[in-house]
Amino acid sequence: MVKVEQNDEEVIEGPGASFDVIHQYTRTQAIEDGFLVDVSETAKEAGIKFPVALTRAVWSRYVELTPAAKRALNDERGRLWDVLWMFRCTAVRMGGGSELMFSLYVVTKSIRPSLIKLKAICGPGDNAEPVITIMLPEED
Repeated sequence: MVKVEQNDEEVIEGPGASFDVIHQYTRTQAIEDGFLVDVSETAKEAGIKFPVALTRAVWSRYVELTPAAKRALNDERGRLWDVLWMFRCTAVRMGGGSELMFSLYVVTKSIRPSLIKLKAICGPGDNAEPVITIMLPEED
């Protein structure tokens, strides 16, 4: 499907152009509903220029404080920074691409940090602007 401007009108052409959209769930709605957590301000501080959101699962497991993370004197801001910084370092090292896997150590169930893997996808936002979503490897 392709959007084309003709005489100041938006026309959709290509396969599926004749179908009506029954329902569209936007990134903004997902953030409002709590399925995604917008971390764009902290991402900017980490040198990431596009808006970034974490899935609720990533936030709950690796940013929110577990009992072990509290004992290890972690804080949410530091844990979020770790996720964003390791994403940024991997993205710079890997160059382009719309999807990448990255790893980092996080205190989860034990005070001893565990190596975890996350997936980041760069795709179109609600207005076709580039946005990044960081998720568990099994999420999409």
